[in-house]
Amino acid sequence: MDHRPGLDPSVAEVRRAVRAALDTTDGAVVVALSGGADSLALAAATAFEAGRRGIRVEAVVIDHTLQAGSDAVAARAAEVARGLGIGARVVAVEVATEGEGPEAAARAARYAALARAAEQIGADTVLLGHTLDDQAETVLLGLARGSGSLSLAGMPAERRDSTGPLWVRPLLGVRRGTTVAACAAEGLEPWADPHNVDPAYARVRVRERVLPVLEAELGPGIAEALARTAEQLREDAAAFQDMIDETIEDIVEHAEAGISVSVAALAANPAALRNRIVRYVVESEFGVSLSRAQTLEVARLATDWRGQGPIDLPACLARRVGARIEIVARAAS
Repeated sequence: MDHRPGLDPSVAEVRRAVRAALDTTDGAVVVALSGGADSLALAAATAFEAGRRGIRVEAVVIDHTLQAGSDAVAARAAEVARGLGIGARVVAVEVATEGEGPEAAARAARYAALARAAEQIGADTVLLGHTLDDQAETVLLGLARGSGSLSLAGMPAERRDSTGPLWVRPLLGVRRGTTVAACAAEGLEPWADPHNVDPAYARVRVRERVLPVLEAELGPGIAEALARTAEQLREDAAAFQDMIDETIEDIVEHAEAGISVSVAALAANPAALRNRIVRYVVESEFGVSLSRAQTLEVARLATDWRGQGPIDLPACLARRVGARIEIVARAAS
């Protein structure tokens, strides 16, 4: 038990969260370590809990090479991990300058490098240090962008891609202050990333300005409430996905250079399911995400047909052809 005399409550809470995550694995585990309080507390708890179970752990530190001295910061984080009794490696990555912005590019490079490292290590599971506070910030950012319930559902506790490791976030129910206290209790000195206090980043503004105002004006517990909302919406999203998987088998067919959907069957579904089907089939077939406005325009080909012409979408177009809606690559039109 973690309640023996002398064990700090914050350390006990982090260990309990990690212990629950390790219950589903007995193979090697990777801990994504930045050197910050969240990932450092996670690494320390994983070293303790995995050691009791005989599970091999290796910390992987990603050096994004975006700041002067980042190599020294990464090397220090790896050395701290070795001091905890686990293996550690530093992986330097190049972050693309084009695309959706520096944050998205860094995230993509980081996850790709972690997946490669996990494969090299022979680990099926990668532990990530996101906390309840990170989840609350994600929900608020999704709300501000108006990006729908799936975005408001935040980060999943577990996720596996079609290929690659199982991504696990053991600390989604743990506050950031708890990880800071756990590091202090164990004599670990976290690295303070200057990006985490740079107001140029929307997430930092949410963390430093928006959430404190909400707490002050609406009372404590806002972060926990946002995290609960995310959990409930994720349950809803999972249920919708099951319904989509069952439905598309009957209403979607392959067409030349794309897919086609039954007009009658699509129109017969409730709007929430109909719109999700449209978004899902387009993303699955063409790898692009539709905005709400684009989704509604495609759905109107089934529900409000007045002879409108093809609808231009990212990488494809949608058109009404008889009793079906065809969504095809634009080059094939």
